[in-house]
Parts: sequence; structure tokens; C-alpha cells
Amino acid sequence: MRRLIRSTLGAATTVLAVLALTTPATPASAADAPYDVLVFSKTAGFRHDAIPAGIQAIRDLGAANSFTVTATEDAGQFTTTNLARFEAVIFLNTTGDVLNSSQQTAFESYVNGGGGYVGVHSASDTEYDWPFYGNLVGAYFSSHPAIQQATVKVENRAHPGTAHLPQNWTRTDEWYNFRSNPRSTARVLATLDESSYSGGSMGGDHPITWCKTVSGGRSFYTAGGHTQASYAEPAFRAHLLGGIRYAAGRARADCRPETGYTPLYNGSTTGWSQAGPGGFTNSDATLTSFGGMGMHWYSAKQFAPSYSLKLDWKIQGDHNSGVIVGFPATTDPNAALNTGYEVQIDATDAVDRTTGSIYAVKAPDTAARDAALNPPGEWNTFELLVEGERLQVFLNGVRINDFTNTDPNRQLDGYIGIQNHGTGDEVQYRNIRIKELGGTTPPPSGDVTVQAESYTSGSGVSRFAKAAAVGGQVVGNIENGDWVGYQGLSLTGATSLRARVASAGSGGTLQVRSGSATGQLLGQVAVPVTGGWETFTSVTASLSGVPSGTQPLYLSFAGGGGFLYDVDEFTLVKSGTPPPTGAGRIVGLGGKCLDVRSGSSADGTQIQIWTCNNGANQQWTVTPGSTIKALNKCLDVNGGASADGTRIQLWTCTGGAAQNWSAQPDGSLRNPQTGKCLDISNNSATDGQAVHLWTCHGGANQKWTLP
Repeated sequence: MRRLIRSTLGAATTVLAVLALTTPATPASAADAPYDVLVFSKTAGFRHDAIPAGIQAIRDLGAANSFTVTATEDAGQFTTTNLARFEAVIFLNTTGDVLNSSQQTAFESYVNGGGGYVGVHSASDTEYDWPFYGNLVGAYFSSHPAIQQATVKVENRAHPGTAHLPQNWTRTDEWYNFRSNPRSTARVLATLDESSYSGGSMGGDHPITWCKTVSGGRSFYTAGGHTQASYAEPAFRAHLLGGIRYAAGRARADCRPETGYTPLYNGSTTGWSQAGPGGFTNSDATLTSFGGMGMHWYSAKQFAPSYSLKLDWKIQGDHNSGVIVGFPATTDPNAALNTGYEVQIDATDAVDRTTGSIYAVKAPDTAARDAALNPPGEWNTFELLVEGERLQVFLNGVRINDFTNTDPNRQLDGYIGIQNHGTGDEVQYRNIRIKELGGTTPPPSGDVTVQAESYTSGSGVSRFAKAAAVGGQVVGNIENGDWVGYQGLSLTGATSLRARVASAGSGGTLQVRSGSATGQLLGQVAVPVTGGWETFTSVTASLSGVPSGTQPLYLSFAGGGGFLYDVDEFTLVKSGTPPPTGAGRIVGLGGKCLDVRSGSSADGTQIQIWTCNNGANQQWTVTPGSTIKALNKCLDVNGGASADGTRIQLWTCTGGAAQNWSAQPDGSLRNPQTGKCLDISNNSATDGQAVHLWTCHGGANQKWTLP
């Protein structure tokens, strides 16, 4: 079982479920379609006396919120057939090695097929020698101080597990330190303020709860829940409920890793101005619209058309608002709408004027939107990704609209704002933040890179969330005869197509066609079995007979039975003048230079950072989208591996994918084969600090200035 198709969000109703608590009740969300969860509490190490209280609390939550609970310590229940009964599996204070190899295999298949995982407290003190589980839980336990009160800083108040919490949540528990920081692979929901208690060892960034996608499944982890008293706390029980609903697919959230964003609003309205009538109240770090039609806009800065804007929003019913981008400074909200573009928020209305639409211009992919959307009364997250004249809209991490501006009277560079539409239209906003991505000039070669999941038409396939994918999604569920189509691609001069693919299926053939899914065959390439759905490689198809100009392009898929392979992204490689090269120093963290250790040209020499000097071992020749050379050898990923921490070394140039590097708009250097970045280990600028391969996260230790 690779991908188990599970039920989607139940239709919203007007009936609110209530937590069955002995303490004051906390309202939950609109009633979900019924589902089943398995609570697993086997221990092979320390045993928490809170396990019975935790099981009872989850039973109470299930009774009040449409899910049934099966509690067990029998690892024999981890079979493919039995696990298929459940939408989520909760590891409740498990410890040590609790599953044998066949049970582990069944659970991996369950998660890869779309199953959900919830880890509570010592779930991170479990299965240290099982890499799949380590990735699933996000981080392993290291140590803890005595039980004490601490302040939890809630940084994501849109996820169903944390939306009900204040920005600062004070409670008593046993506070874990972890062996690693999960931020680069998970969406951190809350952190610990180490100044509020004694015994924290993770410094200024101490995640304590997070979520992530793992292959086809979803993971939610909370380090709370050591004490029996935890399970009687209404806020903690609602925290658990939200995590269970997310893992079970009953609530959506953007759980992609997030770093490098600057807050525009997270409680303070400094820099914001109101245009037109009405406005927004500001309470509990939440803006709530009233009256109108007006616009609250961030007047402190105009943004170039190269940024990612994220914000969380909630409507209570059939209300109306929107996010406006790309307008000049104005006190007239209508002028902003006429010169920029509004991404609509509206529960109903016409298809080009409902949630996710570019208002009155382009409708969203309604099927993708409906699958990603939380109903009125629950929080949602938008990402508006602006790159030149292209605007992509992501809802809870899923792309739902892809629009290119061709109107000379409208633009995407300028100011941003949120709309207060009119009396009775109450829409709330939280955590408005932005990441500026840098320049928008295309690569000198003119190559065109396309996220495969941005197809505008297709047959048989689906968009599939995957943590290792560039952009967070792939084209998946590919079988023989399926296809996808793309409109408006610049094909002039394209001589080959390079695609990033993964396969734990049978592999197959990728065909490139013009005009239609059965149109002229421009080229094709065999896609190998890569060994896993998260194991990517690059394949290249030579192209001939490519039409000139902006044309539709189609990828068609052929092979044997079952699922063939996934496609992450592809690049149309152009002919013509070779891209220019740069020669000189590559400068990174702390102003230090990329350096070949000891100036040795021997194959396998470690690459490090060092105080910049005039040595030949700091002189690099950079060919954009290709190689980076020093001492007549290439910057190389050891063994072509993809694991975080893989050694970066000097090696004889081979032309292989392990020696291919692509400069990104955010200043990072990415190896396209793995989708991972050149990273300075331990985020340290000490002379001699090694560089290695690591999941891209936008941190300063992944930023490089090229010659």
C-alpha cells in the first residue's frame, strides 16, 4: 500500500462539539466526519504514570468529537491490514524499542500511504535506531530538568493544535531538550522561553511542538504530557485534539518548514495605515475587520516583485475580504484594486470571486482549493508567492492558483494590504509575515524551471505533498497513460529537458510533447527506480523539433503496472551562448570564504570556511547552473548521497549530478539532484568549520555571495 486515499474534510455544520471535561469545557471546531484512532502506549524503558490519564483524556475527546479510540500496548496490532482501520496512530509516552522490523515496515507503509501520526512527550524517547521514525517524530529526546513552570511561546496560531492558545502560554510540565533542532524539516508551532525556567539547553531557539508532512502522511508532535495533571487542563486537551484532527486529515495546516520571514503584523500595527471607511480592531495579536469598503495597508515599505507573503485568516460564515498586492501608495482602496490584484477570501460567490481566486481575473483550482480549505470558524494560511509577473497562491501549503500578469496597467510590485469589505463582513487576520527573495532576473542561460505540480491540465495524476520536494509537492500517483499539461512556456532554443524524479515503483518513460498529450514527441527519457519515494535523481531528455515562442507543453507517462514514479520539477535547458562564469571568492557566514582545506587538490579533500585570503584554495570558478571549481577540480557531494550532513569535498570533475550546483534567489546554493543546500555545519563561522549538505532552510549559514 503506497498511498491510502483517506476521507477529506467533512462538511461544516452549525453544530459545535464540546470537549467532555471535568474542568470547564472548551469548544472544538465544527463536527468532523467520524474517524478512528489507535493509541499506542507500549514502553521498553521508563514508564510514565500519566499514561492511563492520557488514554482517558483521548477517549473523552473522541466521545465529544466524532472519533473512536482503540488503546493498546500490543505491537502485534501493527500490521498493514489492521493499521488501515485508523486515520491516526498516537504514540502516547512510548519509550525504547517498541516495534520489531516487520511491524516497523507495516507502520512505514501506513504513513507513506497517507496515515497520520501523533507523538506525545516521550514518543521522542522511542526507536532511536529506526531512521524513518526519527524523521517522523522530528527530533529525539536528549535530557530534561525537574518538573517546573515555564512559558511556551506560540509562534503559529493557525494550526488547529495551537490556534486556541495565547501567544505566551504558561504551564507546568517536564520540559525536554532535544538532540537536534527540527526547524529545518518541520513547521515549528511553539517554542520554550528558556529564560522562564531552569535547565533549558537549546539556546534562543527551543522548539517544543511542531508538525510536518512525511511522504503521504502527516505528523504532529508535542513534548507536553508528562504529568497526570496535564490531561485535565482544557488548553492542553484542546492542543491534543487539534493535533489529532490534523494528523487524521480532518483539519488542514501549512506544515512546511518556515524560516527567514519578517513579521509585518503580529500584534503591533506600527507601519500600517487605513485607507477608506471602516477598519480593523486589534486584540490578542488578531486583526478583525469592520465596516468598509476599506483597506488596511502596510505603508512602511514597498516590495519588489520577488517575495513570499504569508498570513493566517479566519471567517465566521459567508463573509468577504481579500489580500491586495502590487499597488502604489494610495488612500483610495478602489485605486489599489484597479492597479494591483486581490486574492479573494469569500466562502461562496462566483468561481472567479471566491476563496483563492485572483478577484474577477482567474479562478482557483477549485478541487485543490476545496481539499485544502478549512471551513468557516477555523484558521487557514495563505502564501502569496510573487516572482516577477507571476503570482502563485498556496492555501494551507497547497498550490491553488498560478497567475501571470499580462495587463500593462496592473502590477505585482508595490504595497500590500488586507480588505475590510463592509458591515457584517467579519474576517480575522494573524501573523502577517514576508520573506524578500531578491532579484527576479532569469538565469543568464534563459533556462526555464517549472514546478511540476503547477500543471494546468492533466489526467490520472494528483498533486502530492512531500517534504523532500522542491516547493513541497510533486506530481504523483502516475500510472501508464497519464499526462499533465502546461500553458505559456517559453520554448525557443530548448535543447533538452531535465527532470527531478523519484520512484519506489516500477519506473518508466517520461515523454515530452507539444500541442497536446498525444502531440508531436519532442523527446523521451527512461526514469529509473531510485529506491524510495523520497530519493530523487535527475534525468535528461534530449529535445528536437521544438517549436519557437510561447507554447503549451505536455509530459506524458508510460510504463508497466501500478505507480511508476513522481516528478518534482523540470527545467527546459536552452541552447545558445554558454552562461557567463564568475571567478573569485565565495563568501559566507561571518564574511568567511569557502576554502579547500590545506590547499590540497587530492580527491576527497574537505571543503570548509576560513578567513578570506589570496590563496588559490579560495579562488572558485562558478558556471551558473553547473559546476563550481577550485584547483582544477569540482565541488562535490560525497558519493552523490542525499542525507543531511553529507560531506562536501573536492573531486575530479565528472559531469555528474553530485557536482551540479544552482544559485537560488535567496542566496543559497542548491544541489538539484538532492534539492538540498550547501550549509556551514553548526551555524559556526569558526575558521576550519566544515561545510556539508543540508535541507534548505534559508538560514544565514546557507547564504553565499558568488563572484
